[in-house]
Amino acid sequence: MNYRSLEECITDLERNGHLVRVREEVDPHLEMAAIHMKMFEIGGPALLFENVKGSKFRAVSNLFGTVERSKFIFRHTWDSVQNVIALRNDPMQALKNPFKHIGTGLAARKALPVRKSGGGPVAMQEIQISDLPLIKHWQDDGGAFVTLPQVYTEDPEKPGIMNSNLGMYRIQLSGNDYVMNKEIGVHYQIHRGIGVHQKKANKLGVPLKVSCFIGGPPAHTLSAVMPLPEGMSELTFAGLLAGRRFHYSYIDGFCISNDADFVITGEIHQGETKPEGPFGDHLGYYSLTHEFPVMKVHKVYARPGAIFPFTVVGRPPQEDTAFGALIHELTGDAIQQEIPGVKEVHAVDAAGVHPLLFAIGSERYTPYTQVKQPAEILTIANRILGTGQLSLAKYLFITAEDDQPVDTHDIEGFLTYILERMDLRRDIHFYTNTTIDTLDYSGTGLNTGSKVIFAAVGDKKRVLCQEVPEVLRDLPGYEHASLVMPGIVAIQGSAFSNYAEAEQQFKALSEAIHARGAIHACPMIIVCDDSRFVSETLNNFLWVTFTRSNPSHDIYGVNSYYEFKHWACDNVIIDARTKPHQAPPLLQDPVVEENIKRFFAEGASLSGVYPKIGGRL
Repeated sequence: MNYRSLEECITDLERNGHLVRVREEVDPHLEMAAIHMKMFEIGGPALLFENVKGSKFRAVSNLFGTVERSKFIFRHTWDSVQNVIALRNDPMQALKNPFKHIGTGLAARKALPVRKSGGGPVAMQEIQISDLPLIKHWQDDGGAFVTLPQVYTEDPEKPGIMNSNLGMYRIQLSGNDYVMNKEIGVHYQIHRGIGVHQKKANKLGVPLKVSCFIGGPPAHTLSAVMPLPEGMSELTFAGLLAGRRFHYSYIDGFCISNDADFVITGEIHQGETKPEGPFGDHLGYYSLTHEFPVMKVHKVYARPGAIFPFTVVGRPPQEDTAFGALIHELTGDAIQQEIPGVKEVHAVDAAGVHPLLFAIGSERYTPYTQVKQPAEILTIANRILGTGQLSLAKYLFITAEDDQPVDTHDIEGFLTYILERMDLRRDIHFYTNTTIDTLDYSGTGLNTGSKVIFAAVGDKKRVLCQEVPEVLRDLPGYEHASLVMPGIVAIQGSAFSNYAEAEQQFKALSEAIHARGAIHACPMIIVCDDSRFVSETLNNFLWVTFTRSNPSHDIYGVNSYYEFKHWACDNVIIDARTKPHQAPPLLQDPVVEENIKRFFAEGASLSGVYPKIGGRL
């Protein structure tokens, strides 16, 4: 069915066994988030919280907790949306087979937003920010946040809905220095669509009008995070995916979604900022307090029976992992159309998505008389690191298939393929003093860090070690050498206070390893706080290594040297220890974990939903 509201979606999910109601009163301070994470962990149902402490409104979470449930929600429009996106990505399809795609073009046209007269949605009531479910997700969060907002702005130079941007930029509702009911925080990165609109508004000397939609048909939420083909607006996509046009109107000059459950309107004025955060974020750490634009609240609206959707972000996998998988299925081979020569790019979720990319490209131009080495894939790598959100990556491992197929989603297999073939004296390429994810605190400052490319093609150059080499055992100052996977060993190091100290430590470590003899079978060594944890699972290795290191500052090498400004080594050493300037990791509150057991007790709403181990949660 095509949902006209979030309520209709919830009713459909419950009817088909995809949703459970939580009847008991639940505290929005940490409890709701903790329950949500329990459900996501087991691939459980969506949750409708009917009795939120301190608010008359209900809340729902885990709607997109599995790809299967998401595809169920969009089951009637999924195929047609894929066809439209494919056609936008490759317009030549329509020329080759026009009759096949005529319906696709009509579908896109019928999805255009439609303006309703009368000044606004029927029966919407004005409320206050304090009336909303003020959900705090992690213990040290700065306050309550909206985690599934649809933030709407228009181009101040060319106003109108077809020149709008709909993005998912987190909203802080309370805490810090925000005046309750009058101010909220808007966190966005400078290159996003809203940032472009803000710059134009500043140039014109006018405030930027902002509308924050919350809820409505699930298609609207997904549209706010979709990387869309050039020329397709988020609101047109929302209509396509919902199977129903986006309905809107204007009140006091602000765009209002007639389908949303809640709408917050307000203005952002040039130069007006306040501290925003901390916030438990998708890398598994807190993003710290920084100055971000403050939005002066104009009015807040709620539809009758409104439902507040939310999610929880933290160390992956979380619900945004399923979001990512859903987007990948919808967009298909869009990246291949955007970057010629690319066969596949995988943003590795376990490493926090943005820090680590795996890619497969093409090597079509190397003459057979020459030694096979990375050439075309280096050009492709530059394109990848300059494209959209892929530009936030710090690490890019890239190869080209030769004598065997390669799969970027086979983590160990892909890394093995690279490490077997990489020439450590030729195939490591750095970008220094550049941009990284604003939420990544491994760099040298906010949004500032470095990148590195590990490239490899051709024949195998080494057989990777299957156990810890003797050379790496009992090194002075290091302990618990553990095999992460073939060719990668983790060793445990002591804490350090600054980079000058770290440089001296790694100079001594490199000399100690080099003095013991060559270890070609182990191209990568990870120095960390807890080597047993890092080697326990591949996910632990990916998370620790690539979220806690800045390539330019934290990559060292055994027998390293420079030749014509190119850095080379015999073995790569990555310092993945926690740095003094890094944000703290997200930890669950044991008191809250104990308190939420009442929801899973016999006779409670979630009894039997969550598996019990040894009689305990």
